[in-house]
Amino acid sequence: MIIFGTRGYLYQLAVLTMVCGWCGNPSAHTLRKRVTKFTLFFVPLFPFSTKYATQCTFCGGEQKIPKEQADQLLAQHVASQDGNPFGQAQPQPGYAQDGQNPYQR
Repeated sequence: MIIFGTRGYLYQLAVLTMVCGWCGNPSAHTLRKRVTKFTLFFVPLFPFSTKYATQCTFCGGEQKIPKEQADQLLAQHVASQDGNPFGQAQPQPGYAQDGQNPYQR
């Protein structure tokens, strides 16, 4: 007996701020990649379907987009980070860094 089937994987690529096409609100949208893989004996072997979509976090509206547009949005997101890996916040002026206490001499 051979057991085969498919399994879906959902990857969140980025969180972008855009105007929603459904509700018209400027809100955060998640850029997602859905990959469907062929499985044999519950082991994923190869992907046979890849789809991209953005989903509004305000209204939940989802819009499917082509791979080229997803790559463009991802490139814009990476460029907007401007050398700031993983979206970490920049230190604010007036705050001590690296364990330094400005109130001690």
